[in-house]
Amino acid sequence: MANYSKNKKYHFTYRTTNLINGRYYLGMHSTNCIDDGYLGSGKRLFYELSKYGRDNFKFEILKQFPSREELVQAEKELVDEQVLKDVNCLNIVVGGSGGNVGKGGKHLGGDCWAAANRYWKTEEGKRLRSEIGKREVEKRVKEGTWLLFGKGHKIWKGRKHTPQTIEKMKKSKKSHGKGVTNSQYGTCWITNEKENKKINRGDTIPQGWKLGRIVQKGKLS
Repeated sequence: MANYSKNKKYHFTYRTTNLINGRYYLGMHSTNCIDDGYLGSGKRLFYELSKYGRDNFKFEILKQFPSREELVQAEKELVDEQVLKDVNCLNIVVGGSGGNVGKGGKHLGGDCWAAANRYWKTEEGKRLRSEIGKREVEKRVKEGTWLLFGKGHKIWKGRKHTPQTIEKMKKSKKSHGKGVTNSQYGTCWITNEKENKKINRGDTIPQGWKLGRIVQKGKLS
C-alpha cells in the first residue's frame, strides 16, 4: 500500500520477497526517507510478515520516478491481471490503486476495497486470519497479558490477591446467598420416594408426593 502524499522526495516501485517460501508482493511507495523500513501493507503480506518475521523478507527498489503520478502509472503496468494469477504473488488487486486503505487508515472503498473483502471470504483468507489469531493468543499467554477490546488484561496464573482486595471481596459477598439472593429462595424439595424435584413454595403438592427428598448413597438427586 502506498503513501498518498504527493509532496515526497522519493517515489518508487518495489518488491518484497519472502526468503522462506518465495512468495512476493509488488507495490509503490512515496517517502522522504528512502530507507524508512517500509516493506508494504498488503493484507496477505501482513499475514506473511506476522507468520515468518520481518527478518525473513527481502526488500528491493525496482525503479524510481520523479513524480507520484508517474509512479501510479508504473504500478498499473507492474501489477496486472497476469501477475495476480501467479500463485506466489501476494497482491490481490491490480496496481495503481495503492491498496484499500488511505491516509489516516480510512477505507477508500471502490473496486480495491471490494476485492479485499472478497479475499477474506475465501478459504485462504479465513485460514490466514485464523492462523494469526492463534499466534496472537500464544504470544499474549507467553507474555502474561491478554489483549481484549484494545485493553491489556493480566492473566491470573501465579498471582495473589492483596489483603485490601481480599477484604473488598469479603464485603461484596457479605449476605450473598441469603434470602432473595439465594438461588433456592422460594422453592422446596418434594419426593415420591423414587425421585426428587423442586416446586415453588405455596404450590400444591401433587398426589403421591410429599415434602423432602431421598438422598441416595454417594449421590444427590
